[in-house]
Amino acid sequence: MKQADIKKSLLEELGLSGIPKEKQEQLVVKMTEVLLKRIFLETVNKLDEKNREEYAKMIENNPTPEELDEFLSSRINNYDEMINTIIENFKEEMKKKTENVN
Repeated sequence: MKQADIKKSLLEELGLSGIPKEKQEQLVVKMTEVLLKRIFLETVNKLDEKNREEYAKMIENNPTPEELDEFLSSRINNYDEMINTIIENFKEEMKKKTENVN
């Protein structure tokens, strides 16, 4: 899932489309940062030591998102499913938090 799709999905599913655009952007930036950190941590935990080293070297060369995705998809079983699960769990967590605020 691309970052723009994640942002749109967060806004729609969390009912944030009715708030001012500036506030939407602030919230989405913060939520996206948290989400990307979770994805990164889960991804690194799934890589073995050799692949972590290879990943670190790859990052030094500023790979494209497509190159990173290809690398990770080829080394982590069900990588796309893992990412989607992290995103869905995050959205559910955020929905619960927004319900508690209302």
